[in-house]
Amino acid sequence: MTTRRTFLASLLAASATPAVGWAAVGDPTYLAAARLADDSYVLAGLREDGSTAFSVPLPARGHAACGHPKRAEAVGFARRPGTYALVIDCRDGAVLHRLTPPADRQFNGHGTFSPDGSLLYTVEQAVEDSAGHIGIWDAAAGYARIGAFPSHGVGPHDLRVMPDHQTLVIANGGIQTDRWDRAKLNTDTMRPSLVYTALDGKLLEAQELPEFHQNSIRHLALRGDGLVGFAMQWEGEPGMAPPLLALHRRGEEPVICEAPLGDELAMDGYAGSVAFSGDGSEIAITSPRGGRIHRFSDAGRFLGAVSRADVCGLAPHAGGYMASDGLGGVLLVGPEGARPLARAEAAWDNHLVPIAL
Repeated sequence: MTTRRTFLASLLAASATPAVGWAAVGDPTYLAAARLADDSYVLAGLREDGSTAFSVPLPARGHAACGHPKRAEAVGFARRPGTYALVIDCRDGAVLHRLTPPADRQFNGHGTFSPDGSLLYTVEQAVEDSAGHIGIWDAAAGYARIGAFPSHGVGPHDLRVMPDHQTLVIANGGIQTDRWDRAKLNTDTMRPSLVYTALDGKLLEAQELPEFHQNSIRHLALRGDGLVGFAMQWEGEPGMAPPLLALHRRGEEPVICEAPLGDELAMDGYAGSVAFSGDGSEIAITSPRGGRIHRFSDAGRFLGAVSRADVCGLAPHAGGYMASDGLGGVLLVGPEGARPLARAEAAWDNHLVPIAL
């Protein structure tokens, strides 16, 4: 007999599973942008075994993408700062919608869908002073822009919907850039922040790292219990070796994840991506500049490093992590190190994004 509880449970299970639309394009697990050998650009879907499920053209270099939780539809974002984002039908590469921010704003490389797929949130900054904004688009009605609110910081770059489905977490990089040439204008006084807001933009909590105020908070990883990992990029004096990863749980102080000095130096002040492992027991960051992956426990203890040239993309995988590099390699990374899964005739760009965040 079907009870109200089992009926609701079945609805929740159905909403958590990508609809048949993704099966129609080979059941990809991740999205990644890439440059091909002929210098054209694509958005690809990758399976857990590293194989390519689909590949559709992009008009220029992409940065990151997000997949609709039910439809075989992705939003590809131009490299920051961008003036467009493309809603792409992943079956044939057709551009369904071209999203344009208001005239006084730019897209900043990332966005995310609401868990039910009805809304798209985009990270934006003002052209004049880099003040941050979050755009809201109605993904159920032709991606009409229906609102926006401040990110409560400068130069936001990444965001996620928290597991409660009522809260956004936002990475404000803190960097004010020149509107014409992306020159950084405030590295001495920058104030990056990790911000939590309600879905209407109300500020709920903000965290800063005063002792590392020149560490720009760039990318986010989110575990199912609400633990947030944030990766950073150093904008201070060259040759320094600041920690590039921190963990945070709402209502608590951030936990700084430090590696031994030699390992921090090898990262060259740059963390490109961050992800929790498939089982959530650890977290890792990549550095394409340093050619390294650093693994930490979920309490912030350094577990070890893996060397890999130009590695940047990183995402959870049942075996640990999936990583991608600028040489076309797709890797499985675990406690025993890294092993190749696949190789493509493409230079993978910055990020591997799970379709179901």
